[in-house]
Amino acid sequence: MLLGAIETGGTKFVAAVGNEHGEVIEEITIPTTTPDETMPKIFQFLNQYKIEGIGVGSFGPIDVNRQSPTYGFITTTPKLSWRHYNFVGALKEKFSVPVAWTTDVNVAGYGEYKLGNAKGTESCLYLTIGTGIGGGFIQSGKILNAYGHPEMGHLLVKRHPDDQFEGMCLYHHDCLEGLASGPAVEKRWGKKGVELSTNPKVWELEAYYIAQALVSYTLVLRPERIILGGGIMNQKQIFQFIRQQFKEMLNGYVDVPDVEKYIQPVGLQNKAGIIGGLLLAKEEASKTNFVL
Repeated sequence: MLLGAIETGGTKFVAAVGNEHGEVIEEITIPTTTPDETMPKIFQFLNQYKIEGIGVGSFGPIDVNRQSPTYGFITTTPKLSWRHYNFVGALKEKFSVPVAWTTDVNVAGYGEYKLGNAKGTESCLYLTIGTGIGGGFIQSGKILNAYGHPEMGHLLVKRHPDDQFEGMCLYHHDCLEGLASGPAVEKRWGKKGVELSTNPKVWELEAYYIAQALVSYTLVLRPERIILGGGIMNQKQIFQFIRQQFKEMLNGYVDVPDVEKYIQPVGLQNKAGIIGGLLLAKEEASKTNFVL
């Protein structure tokens, strides 16, 4: 079974063709410009193969409600040329194959759940912390969506007493994304995260906000494993601070696995989204019970 996968991002699109095992046969990277410029290149690449399904992980917000008249659309994205673009409709018009449609974080989380560091678990929370912050939750092989997809990056967190930074989020200022995203780190400290790797104060403060969020997600969702990805998490020293503060904040209120196993980095590195896309394409093409 040949399948297609598309992972969209603010600066680039990645498209791949692979098989039902998540193995990539060929992959291309295309700059994110406008639908009129980017999508024909995606179509041309995928059209070289006889694919049986396509899995898409898109930047958002997107409409994932199958009963909605705008299901399959990118909706109120700040990327103006992509606003209200009928992504699923365009793919089905060109290829007439089933399309699995979800967010970029959901598709990466699905890849980690199936073949990455959450393989073998019943439930997994995946969080990406980079230019923005987003999360997805997989339970018994199904991605959590309801009226819409989760917006975990905008969880409100308690500000650190010593942190005077106003926050980056235009809507909430001091939500998780506003205080702990890559741009927030850079604006607060005046340097990019990679230039601050030897300053423990940076990562202790960052961990304070991330650990708070993980406690809230744990109490609400009770996942078996948490996977943390994104550019900020390339600073591996942050994991020790997150695990330590998580334990202190949770304070034994509910039982969780050992934190060394419970809170982990990505296992599939930057391939999680594409691999997850191929596996979701397989599910959609096979007409299984999975529901986006």
